[in-house]
Amino acid sequence: MKEAGCWRMAETMAQQGRLRWMAGYLLHDPACAYVIAGNSDEMALPEDEEELKLFVRALVNVREPLEPSAEFLSVQDAYLAERLRGLHVTQLDEISFDDEGLAVWQGNITTLAADAIVNAANSQMLGCFVPNHRCIDNAIQTYAGVELRLACAELMERQGHEEGVGRAKITPGFNLPARYVLHTVGPMLPTGIPTARDRWSLRSCYTSCLELALEQGLGSVAFCCISTGEFRYPHKEAAEIAVDAVRKFKSDHAEAAQMKVIFNVFKDEDRDIYERLLAGKKSR
Repeated sequence: MKEAGCWRMAETMAQQGRLRWMAGYLLHDPACAYVIAGNSDEMALPEDEEELKLFVRALVNVREPLEPSAEFLSVQDAYLAERLRGLHVTQLDEISFDDEGLAVWQGNITTLAADAIVNAANSQMLGCFVPNHRCIDNAIQTYAGVELRLACAELMERQGHEEGVGRAKITPGFNLPARYVLHTVGPMLPTGIPTARDRWSLRSCYTSCLELALEQGLGSVAFCCISTGEFRYPHKEAAEIAVDAVRKFKSDHAEAAQMKVIFNVFKDEDRDIYERLLAGKKSR
């Protein structure tokens, strides 16, 4: 017990060292230069560990997709791996699926060990560049590590144009417990009132992700509540489209019948809506 406690203390100190090293690296990183704007020598690193975490996350968020040094990747990956060891990673056998292979799970999608998790991306497909933003795109990009933005940039460079609404791309999960990330662009509703095209586009997000999952032979996919946050899609209707799209896809594709699909929610409101839908009851 004493040896375990000593090991944990040593690892905690190692984590603090990794965090401070990453902060120093990013302050002088050319990929962050447009934000730092030559002021790196004047910027003092926060002494408080929680503030330092936010500082590093902010720099990772604004970092352009340029290849970092091998040393940075090594330190970053060790830091993120140890961070994950300090959290509870939810395994599929901890989730209760119905006889259709569907489930509702309320939790942090970056700690879910599904074959793939779905990211609500923007049309640039490079992740959220707003420092410490609370959107799912920001969280996934942060805890996957800078490799994810690099992979997305490579995909978009090959494509040569922005991603269309309702389409999807797949990348590795890197430092996430999920093996893959499915990135899809949902419809944005300036007025919060969906049109017929918005409904079609949102349904297409789900089918596009499932098609990619099927192509890759994946056995489980976790969907976030696509378009319901910053993109303002009404929660109830978005959930109805999501559940109907997944059920129809599984019905139309025999090879998807055994695929497990998780509807990941953050808010109690969404959990209640999805639970009623999966139970066959109309959400009020």
